[in-house]
Amino acid sequence: MKKILLILILLIAVVSLVFQFTPVKETVNYVSKSVVSKTSLISKDSLTISSRVKIPKGYKRVKYPKGSFQEYLRNYSLKPFGNKIINYDNSEYYWQQGHIGILDILVPKNGLQQCADALIRIRSEYLWDTNRKSEIGFNFTSGHYCSWKKYAEGYRPNIKGNKVTFSKTASANASKENFYKYLNLIYMYSGTLSLSQELKAITSVKDLEIGDMLIKGGSPGHIVMLGDAVVNEKREKLFLLFQGNTPAQSVHLVKNLEDSEISPWYNLKMNALIPVSNYTFYYSKFARFK
Repeated sequence: MKKILLILILLIAVVSLVFQFTPVKETVNYVSKSVVSKTSLISKDSLTISSRVKIPKGYKRVKYPKGSFQEYLRNYSLKPFGNKIINYDNSEYYWQQGHIGILDILVPKNGLQQCADALIRIRSEYLWDTNRKSEIGFNFTSGHYCSWKKYAEGYRPNIKGNKVTFSKTASANASKENFYKYLNLIYMYSGTLSLSQELKAITSVKDLEIGDMLIKGGSPGHIVMLGDAVVNEKREKLFLLFQGNTPAQSVHLVKNLEDSEISPWYNLKMNALIPVSNYTFYYSKFARFK
């Protein structure tokens, strides 16, 4: 009887050890892997988008021509690591856990430079810096096109409801200061809704490139831009994302809070649910500046 009891005690002890140590090992491995993945792809001392984030194993950066919008974005300057997201009124944004970098873009005190506006500004500044000023122009939500060229010549909109007419009411002024006044006008009368109707739709994830945007047009809507891209031997791409927000605030490079193994990279899909920092795109659509 004692022999049978001893055998039962030994069996219980063995089973207890199996159940005790196996989950602990798996948990330690998971936590360790998660912690490493959250930190190993970030280079905290680096001050551009591409240098701030390392390439995941098995991938390489997608090549783009020198001087292209893609290269412009990839090499966009960042503020030192640890900078906080600041609202237009100089207050701290309440959510500081979703980003790994702040783009070096001034946030105007007028509060107009919100999510779509921030990307409009970046695109416009690229066209300005590359001597393509004649291409700067955006639709109002009403559908009326407003170009920097005509604004610089002195043309201003007369807006009555959905009816917009333009007439020359100001002196010609092609200065950088006047350019930012033009952008403020665009911020007031354009947004995610007008961009969703105006921009070229991307219908295949294989066609996505740096500078394309994940967009939900509406009032409110939201929009984020693809800031870098890597690809593996299977031609599968991963992307970095950055965004402005409402209220107007620091433009920031976001973490991937859903997949710590590749964060801050995103494996984007068409027509999918995609959480981005503190916003969720429930039916992903992508678009590109013309």
